[in-house]
Amino acid sequence: MQSVFESWRWDTSTVVVTAALGAGYWAAHARAARRGGAIPGGRWAIFGLMGLGIWLLSGISVVGVYSDTLMWVRALQTLLLLYVVPFGLASGRPLTVLRESLGPAGQARLDRILESTLARAVTFPLAPSLAMLAVPWLLFLSPWYEIVLRHGAADAVTRIVLVAIGFVYFYSRLQTDPVPHRYSQGLSLLITIFESLADGILGIVLWWGPLVALDYYTEVGRTWGPDLRMDQTIAAGIIWVLGDVLGLPYLLALMRSWASDERRKAAELDAELDAAEAAAATAAPARRQKFSRSDPGAAVTAGADAVQSGLWWENDPQLRQRFRR
Repeated sequence: MQSVFESWRWDTSTVVVTAALGAGYWAAHARAARRGGAIPGGRWAIFGLMGLGIWLLSGISVVGVYSDTLMWVRALQTLLLLYVVPFGLASGRPLTVLRESLGPAGQARLDRILESTLARAVTFPLAPSLAMLAVPWLLFLSPWYEIVLRHGAADAVTRIVLVAIGFVYFYSRLQTDPVPHRYSQGLSLLITIFESLADGILGIVLWWGPLVALDYYTEVGRTWGPDLRMDQTIAAGIIWVLGDVLGLPYLLALMRSWASDERRKAAELDAELDAAEAAAATAAPARRQKFSRSDPGAAVTAGADAVQSGLWWENDPQLRQRFRR
């Protein structure tokens, strides 16, 4: 337990990237506040603590220290970078902060970028969802994994790619920032359920499948902790179970957004129906007055049409006469 708090390392790529993103977000937030923009309250804390904070700890803390030694630690780091960190960054609404910090010309340029064909293609639900599904499978079940373990540059680039893929996914699904196109949150819920099943299958494959990166872990020659099979079994359990647990905040956010969308749609529908009823009530007296000047019988018919009740055939003149109603 003591080694957990004493194990630290310097990770240049993680420190530089998180520091740059933090400085950029803070500068944009401060400028937007000076311009009187509508800054989302408290979002900077989520962006800094859940997003950048966990990203930094995943590289310099015990997670980063043992990510090249224990497979279950690498699996934990992967989940943090693919799910937790991007969710925190997207929840910080960085594009909203950036847009509010720009002038009219800058906002127009940003809007044009978001409306571009490329932006629509990247944020189309199928694209980020397939990327989120495929990356864990490719990472752990292809030579990519051993390359990451053996080469520091590949490791650094891979971790940044994981965060980027996760950010695009959560940005396009949460839709709290300006997005190229808004999709139903019900669709996002279905995608989330399917992804949880895919993570479970990957966990089963790692659990019962052959040892991954056997040559590398044999060369490491670790004489402490779980053996290679148990290490991979723990990693499989982390991907299977912990992946679903870490996805709960996102699932709750989706359900909240879905409920909010349904309330908004219901309010819009009620407003349209009220407007239609008001228009009909306003037009009815004028129509009766017009008919009364030209044809008194038509006025009676118009009045009867304005207020209808009973079964549908009772309001039909021919059927009403046939059935003597």
